[in-house]
Amino acid sequence: MSTTARSTNEYRELDAAHHLHPFSDMGSLNRQGSRVIVKGDGIYLWDSEGNKITDGMAGLWCVNIGYGRKDLAEVARQQMEDLAYYNTFFKTTHPRVVELSTLLAEVTQPGYQHVFYTNSGSESVDTVIRMVRQYWSIKGKPGKKTLISRWNGYHGSTIGGASLGGMTYMHEQGDLPIPGIAHIGQPWYLKEGRDGESEADFGLRAASWLEEKILEIGADKVAAFVGEPILGAGGVIIPPASYWPEIERICNKYDILLVADEVICGFGRTGDWFGHEHFGFRPHLFTIAKGLSSGYLPIGGVIIGDEVARTLIEGGDFNHGFTYSGHPVSAAVAHANVRALRDEGIVEQVKKDTGPYMQKRWREAFGGFEHVTDVRGVGLIQAFTWVKNKATREMFAGSDDVGTLCRDIFFKHNLIMRACGDSMVSAPPLIITRAEIDAMLSTAVECVEQTEKLLQERGLV
Repeated sequence: MSTTARSTNEYRELDAAHHLHPFSDMGSLNRQGSRVIVKGDGIYLWDSEGNKITDGMAGLWCVNIGYGRKDLAEVARQQMEDLAYYNTFFKTTHPRVVELSTLLAEVTQPGYQHVFYTNSGSESVDTVIRMVRQYWSIKGKPGKKTLISRWNGYHGSTIGGASLGGMTYMHEQGDLPIPGIAHIGQPWYLKEGRDGESEADFGLRAASWLEEKILEIGADKVAAFVGEPILGAGGVIIPPASYWPEIERICNKYDILLVADEVICGFGRTGDWFGHEHFGFRPHLFTIAKGLSSGYLPIGGVIIGDEVARTLIEGGDFNHGFTYSGHPVSAAVAHANVRALRDEGIVEQVKKDTGPYMQKRWREAFGGFEHVTDVRGVGLIQAFTWVKNKATREMFAGSDDVGTLCRDIFFKHNLIMRACGDSMVSAPPLIITRAEIDAMLSTAVECVEQTEKLLQERGLV
């Protein structure tokens, strides 16, 4: 096959002819034509037309270390020469997976000494489903099978992950959710809070929905509660400070495992290594992916608390795994990535400098718009929500699709932010500087101004 660069139109035609994209209306996309990305460096991308694009989403929440790290590429090259592949089945290991596992035990809090490897966040969630059920079976409580999660939560797109997630548009395809999955409401004060209710009181009330669901199902049938510390794809929904400690108390009260889905929040996104550290709770196990390798190669996993790990280790065979669990090249790159996030002070910089700066500037940039509210964020993950009426918290009708309208204006200005419903969200690479934050927000403000003007022209406000 020729390696000669093709024109943009040639790439688009071949893409339409042979490639089915994730989460896409392919008929519409093929008529429009895909944007062809050809290069990345730092927080920037370039497309096949030469446009320089600011990536305000770090790929898919994952390129924490930024694009273009030649040291990671060299690690991959060297590992491919030494040992391109071997599995971790059949009583076998290899140096790279051992070294990565040791490093992960170092960057987590005490009490998390074991990791099970997957290839993605979705596979990590499916692993959790099997793992917590196996745990309770070993404990002599095989009836504890149901997992509870939240509406509007996202836990991947495999059958198990999509079932556990609370995205109804995903449930509509494929006869989901599967049995043994239940959901409770999301802890979003803007949509679920009552008039006159403090955010702290709302956090406790939202947590109480878990207790109500446990009692409805029966604690003897519930295996675990699974939640993202911050709901990511649901729109960067940040629970009140009162929420997670109460969730943890309820799980402990009813002898239920608490699982954090750290696929987005993990590896520095909040300014702490993991989101559960930011919110002050200790899960029994938690999923990882995305920032583990900064997206340079596919790899994920489940980090397991000591008591759960000890039970699984003493319980005999755990009949689960993947051909590429702990793949040597992915493990080598992930090790180099995590070490760089630590040794270069990138996570610490987010916590002490760029994270607080981003949140201050984000609120200054968007707090004064007439139809923008709930300007929110932690570390380098943030969002705001479009509303028809700020005072009454009246949302736009779903058919208005204001979020997509705004996102498309951002794209035209070569700035990538994501629309999650009518929330605009951003999660740039963790290596972003203050000057880059200022430049990104300057463009974003212009885009929001244009969006408000367009809403008025269309009679939507």
